[in-house]
Amino acid sequence: MVRQRYASCIQACSACAIACETCAAACLKEADVQHLATCISCDIECADLCRLAERLMARDSPLADEICRLCAIACQACAEACGKHQHDHCQQCAQACQRCVVECEALAAGA
Repeated sequence: MVRQRYASCIQACSACAIACETCAAACLKEADVQHLATCISCDIECADLCRLAERLMARDSPLADEICRLCAIACQACAEACGKHQHDHCQQCAQACQRCVVECEALAAGA
């Protein structure tokens, strides 16, 4: 039951967290790190919220829907921040974040 309700959202959150961690690490290796500061900050916050959402969904927590709403907000902000940069890791992160927004919003809406 828990698996069916949350499976695609947990998968999207996991992929997003990995993409965000990868993006943040890659951004720190870029020549102009200061230019990527907002992107890195969003990556870290988004990854943390995605991981929390995963854990709460796995537990079928009554807070899972609310955390997914917040996660969608963080993912949208991260998608916008990363989408401004042409680095492959930023573009891949933005795509993963956008997929996570769709899944988290659907779950939070009761779909």
